[in-house]
Amino acid sequence: MGEREDRPSGAAPAGSAVTTGAAFLMATSAIGPGFLTQTAVFTGRLGADFAFAILVSVILALAVQVNVWRVLGASGRRAPELASAVLPGLGPALAALVFLGGLVFNVGNVAGCGLGLAVFGVPGAAGAALSAAFVALLLVSPRAGAAMDRVTRGLGLLMILLTAFVMVASRPDALAALRSSLRPGSLDVLPIVTLLGGTVGGYIPFSGAHRLLDAGVRGPAAISRITTSAVLGVAIAAAMRVLFFLAVLGVVSHGAALDPANPPASAFRLGAGEWGYRLFGVVLWSAALTSIVGCTYTSISFLESAWAPLARRRGTAVAAFVAVSLALFLLLGQPVRLLILAGALNGLILPATLFATLAAARRADLLPGYRHPAWLAGAGWAALAVAAAAAVLALGDLGRL
Repeated sequence: MGEREDRPSGAAPAGSAVTTGAAFLMATSAIGPGFLTQTAVFTGRLGADFAFAILVSVILALAVQVNVWRVLGASGRRAPELASAVLPGLGPALAALVFLGGLVFNVGNVAGCGLGLAVFGVPGAAGAALSAAFVALLLVSPRAGAAMDRVTRGLGLLMILLTAFVMVASRPDALAALRSSLRPGSLDVLPIVTLLGGTVGGYIPFSGAHRLLDAGVRGPAAISRITTSAVLGVAIAAAMRVLFFLAVLGVVSHGAALDPANPPASAFRLGAGEWGYRLFGVVLWSAALTSIVGCTYTSISFLESAWAPLARRRGTAVAAFVAVSLALFLLLGQPVRLLILAGALNGLILPATLFATLAAARRADLLPGYRHPAWLAGAGWAALAVAAAAAVLALGDLGRL
């Protein structure tokens, strides 16, 4: 990750490239193999009714992201530092939860790199190892922040364009999806909590916020830029989710059955033939690689914020995190159930991290010169209530996976 790009409070903030880069870092952190697998599985199961779960999750994600980014940005502190200021010991506890959740997710991310390159004849283990090594080298380079911004932005745009092509080829009934997003024929809690976990659960809402802090975008004067970046990140992730949902919906609505061993790959192949399958390899590798970047960057930033000595050994910590993720993949493989379970577990972490953020927003001493809008805090508490209730209800649903 290189050195933190901290600036004195009076220094000029980073340019728009950092603001956009932070948005893409958050969005591509969410758009991983789990994201693709969850969307394919639930679209195959629920059809057009899955649009309702997507809409609810996007609304809740927006409330979560804007609250988290503004509070952290105004305080100028990373999440564990702010949580410890709210309640001593809370920061390390959240860091441990986020780190463990990120590690589980990263196993699927590493596996996704191997599967993506396997489409082009590269052995899965070799593809995973090469991709993991690339990420480790990227994050320990002297200008890791700028390089990370370019990689996530470029691959994020590529994923959206390729998925849009497959969506057009699969000919989905977009009007039916729109109707079902407002009036679904059936309701299911598990998809909502799983989407929340995969989009704003665990480490994901803090990835872009920590990137802005490290680049010196902080304080009340930067709130407008921070908010814009957060909204852009949610919009990017939502666009990819909707495009991929419609691509899969077009496939299943025409009577095709997804391969349970690899639902997203079969959706691309059924929707656009062998070229679609090749495009899936590119999308999957891009999604997995950028998710490894975001997961590793944010998980290590949590640990070093909770345990200061780690900051002096960041390169070693990054390499170890990626190596352990790779080793677990080689030992466990990449079952579809693991990816869905990881999203659900990260959804269970969300209430704890969001509670710490909203509690900090009530402390004027932690946010000097900034007053958090009451309506925004209310939206955050409402999202917290929904996320907590959905997480509790989903505990019973996990047995169905």
